[in-house]
Amino acid sequence: MLQLQVINFKPGSYIVVEGKSDSDRFFIIQKGLVSCFKSSGSGIKPFSLGPGDFVGVVPCMSGHLQIETAIARTDVTVIAVKKEQYSELIVNNTPVAIKIIKTFAARMRQMNEMLTQATLNSVVKENNEHIFKVAQYYEKTMRLDIAVFAYYQYLKTKPVGPNAEIAKQKFITLKNRTHAVYFEPTEELTRSYPKDTMVFAEASTGHDMFIIQSGEVSITKVVDGNEVTLAVLQKGAMFGEMALLENKPRSANAITHSDCKLMVVNNTNFNNMVSSQPQLISSLTNTLAERLWSMYRQLDNANINNPYQKMIDMLSLQIEKQKLDLNNLLSKSQQTELTPKDLANMCGIANEHQPKAIYEFQQSSLVKIDNGKIFIKDIPELLKQAAFYRKQKQEQK
Repeated sequence: MLQLQVINFKPGSYIVVEGKSDSDRFFIIQKGLVSCFKSSGSGIKPFSLGPGDFVGVVPCMSGHLQIETAIARTDVTVIAVKKEQYSELIVNNTPVAIKIIKTFAARMRQMNEMLTQATLNSVVKENNEHIFKVAQYYEKTMRLDIAVFAYYQYLKTKPVGPNAEIAKQKFITLKNRTHAVYFEPTEELTRSYPKDTMVFAEASTGHDMFIIQSGEVSITKVVDGNEVTLAVLQKGAMFGEMALLENKPRSANAITHSDCKLMVVNNTNFNNMVSSQPQLISSLTNTLAERLWSMYRQLDNANINNPYQKMIDMLSLQIEKQKLDLNNLLSKSQQTELTPKDLANMCGIANEHQPKAIYEFQQSSLVKIDNGKIFIKDIPELLKQAAFYRKQKQEQK
């Protein structure tokens, strides 16, 4: 039988503290008000939580350090849920899990906007006309398999829009020269996508979520003629969940980073899975928590101005995601699948500034380039150097 601990906090008491490793549990607020905030320079404004809200759920489910500090503003009563109790909790309390997932989805949408603003000093207006700009960007950069898909999505949503005739001509011209697939949803539960093709475009409509069975998928945004890579997802990762859960336009592009096989989850089979497969909900919660933690961490990176330091810190983030035990590393080095260009895109470095940034990065004593891919010479030193850059930036704020 599931037994959950009830804890009381006096006004002014710390519930969780940013940077601490005590993330083996999260809290559901039963009574009282809680103030949450991050360290200065993050760009995230303080916010309040109340009954029914969650504290510490992102680091708990992702297995990372606390991402914010939470202090009791009034007498507060919480229910403590250990990570290993979560699966048992949602068997009989599915609404709790669904609320957590929808809370994650809403916060991720906010974080997407903040990341875009911090990385590219601009935001995207989520309207159909933006799909046309996405298509133009990928055509200009000669990624025609992506461009033709985006032009089609624009025509689908704006068949008589101001750029409809141009998009139609572009689509007709490019269609037979490209390898784009699945312009329209199908009933297939599994789809195969070639490398460098688009699964969905930002600002387009869609109600499918995807689970990567093989390959990698890049999540990107296009702002003011620049592309920023928000994440490169691996086998087992889920994406597209925000459109499924919130019934809102896609907030980013999904582009295959390699040949991919994807499992498709729509509203019908998602609802069936919620009621019959609590392990799926647990897995989805873990995935979203990991992604949201990464977005918080990427926001720290976006606030670093020096391009070289940004690239070192972004590489550090890729290592941090692995949650390595630094005390028991068999090797201090690691070969990655990332190119310097991938890393520069993740940092949102403008195309015209990338050659200089990549050159400086390649001169670093921390890395070397092996067959075009980044090889990390000393993982602990890389993490230490990146932490110094972040702390230095925070102290300047």
